[in-house]
This record gives sequence, C-alpha cells and structure tokens, in this order.
Amino acid sequence: MRAARLIKLVLLLQSRPSMTGGELARHLEVSERTVARDVLALSEAGVPVYADRGRTGGYRLVGGYRTRLTGLGRTEAEVLFLSGVPSALREMGLADAASAARLKVSAALLPELRDAPSSAAQRFHLDAPGWWQPAEPPALLPMIADAVWDDRRLTARYRRKDTGTDAERELEPYGLVLKAGVWYLAARAGDDFRVYRVDRFTAAAVGEERFRRMDDFDLPAFWEERAAGFARSILRDRVELRLTPEGVRRLPHVTDPAAAREAVGAAPPPDGQGRVTVTLPVESLDVAYEQLLALGPEAELLGPPPLRERFARAAARSAALYR
Repeated sequence: MRAARLIKLVLLLQSRPSMTGGELARHLEVSERTVARDVLALSEAGVPVYADRGRTGGYRLVGGYRTRLTGLGRTEAEVLFLSGVPSALREMGLADAASAARLKVSAALLPELRDAPSSAAQRFHLDAPGWWQPAEPPALLPMIADAVWDDRRLTARYRRKDTGTDAERELEPYGLVLKAGVWYLAARAGDDFRVYRVDRFTAAAVGEERFRRMDDFDLPAFWEERAAGFARSILRDRVELRLTPEGVRRLPHVTDPAAAREAVGAAPPPDGQGRVTVTLPVESLDVAYEQLLALGPEAELLGPPPLRERFARAAARSAALYR
C-alpha cells in the first residue's frame, strides 16, 4: 500500500508545478505528517522532491524530473474512454481505476497541456440517468461488469417480467449498455444474442472459464438494432388524430418521437383550418389515453370509437370543473 502511495505522490507532483502538504494529504487520504514522511522516503531514494517553507510553500519536483511510472494498465486504458460518465464508472466499481488512469495521463502531459483535464471537465459533463430515476444501481452490476471485462461465463437467475418467476441462465456477457438510467446486458445464450435488464438479475456467479468472443460482434450496432426493434415491437395499436399546428409540434414530446415524426410525415395536407389528420402507432389504447390527454385541445381523437368516447368523457369532466 505504501509503495502505491509513493508512486501516486510522485505522479501528483509531476502533473502540477507544486502542491501543499494539505493538498497531497487530501488526494492520498492520509495525514500531512504521513505526507512529510513519504517525501523524506522519496528523497532518500533519489527522487528530487523539494519542500518550500512558509505559508505559500509546498512540495515540488526539482529540475524537470520525470518518472517513467506512467504506463497505463489494461483496465485503466479501457476505463479512460468512459471517464466522461463518472456515475457509470462508480456503479460498475471502476472509479478508482479511472482516477489512476487520469492521473497517469496528466503526469505524462507536457507542462503547457496539464490544464487540459480540468479544462475539459469544466466544459463538458454527461449526466446519463434520466430525471426522477432511482439513484441506487443494481446490486449485481459490479459483478456482472467484472464478467464483461474478463470475458468470463456467467451463471445467473433472471426474473421474467411476464410471469414474475426466476429462470436459470448460462450466459456469455458481451457488453453493458446504460440507457436513460437503466443498465442492460447484451449476452449470448446458446446461439442467440439477447438483451437483459440488469436489475432483473436476482443472483449471479462468475465462472472461472473464459469464453471466446465473436470477432465481428459490434456492441453499438447490436444495441441500435435491438433498440429500434424493441421500439417498433411495442407499438401494437393505432389511433387516428386531428392535430392543430401546435399539436403537431408537441406530439413528439408526449409519445414515441420516431413514431410521431413518421405519422406526421405520412399525413395528407392540412385541411382548411390548418389541422393535420395522422394515424399514430401506440403501445396500447390505455397508454395512448395517458399520453395524448397532455395535448388537450390541440388534438381531437377520431378513433377507434371506444377511445374517442373515453376522451369525450374526460373532456366533459374537465369542462364541468371550469364551468
């Protein structure tokens, strides 16, 4: 542990002109007295660490000293590409590896580029989860992430949504996807690739045996195809709407945006009042009722008749409230 701390201390000083004992203590999570002892040990080992005394003093490396301890490990190099998603790294248990990777990169940069990491961090931040999503990550996510990184087979129990029962699964975990705050696992089961919600795994065990990845598997392309197929598959019903121009503008904000754009694009020209009649795919009539009520008077539900009657009753109740 002390050897790792000494290396980190050198890298911290290499990445900045100077640091106070308090700053080093906070980064290393030790006391200032421990920092002083570590600096003394480095000096005795031949590392030219110099201490400036006084209120504005601190520690610095003398004479442009550069350590060669900046080589990235495999895990650090991999997670560096995810460093713009700190919440995802924390949930997968990779925050420490990412921190070490960023520190090594900072230490290896030329002096005039050492502000690049902080400069970028102040100009771009990705907040992956959606609004009002539960903050607690799936309990089994770190274990599943380990299996993904190491290409190890996974034995798991998965809770099926349709029956609420658990089913045993033998999986080859290929990749993880974070979509609107929900984690999904792309895995091979037998000869098929499938997508599993990580929060539905009730138990998991990582095996010792590694599997051989298919060379032509492309996780982004696989996810894009499956996500598009899923979106199409759940739109099983159709409704007919007459929309005002404002209703056309707001429709993608209350229902599936792609379905809304396609429906408007396929609609005939507006009528004499500027209203557009569209046929819209929806998940179900109940879902359509909840979504399309938000359009208020900007949309008239034309069909199917049972749903139109439901809208008429809702409109009558609303009118009674404001009469």
